[in-house]
Amino acid sequence: MKITAFCLLLGLMVGCSPVKEYQKSKINDSDMELAAKKSEKFENTFQLYREASSGANGGKTGGGCGCN
Repeated sequence: MKITAFCLLLGLMVGCSPVKEYQKSKINDSDMELAAKKSEKFENTFQLYREASSGANGGKTGGGCGCN
């Protein structure tokens, strides 16, 4: 049992490695963000104009009836 636990722990530790200096620039890529800015902008546009909703995000004011 102890040998199995040791081998499992050793196998998990292999995946942990320090990040080299030249690799750190790739960590901050825009593709690494959770919400991509292009898709977030598309969702806001869709919500504001198609659903005629307004909020505090600087979009179109007024309802979907054309009355501003």
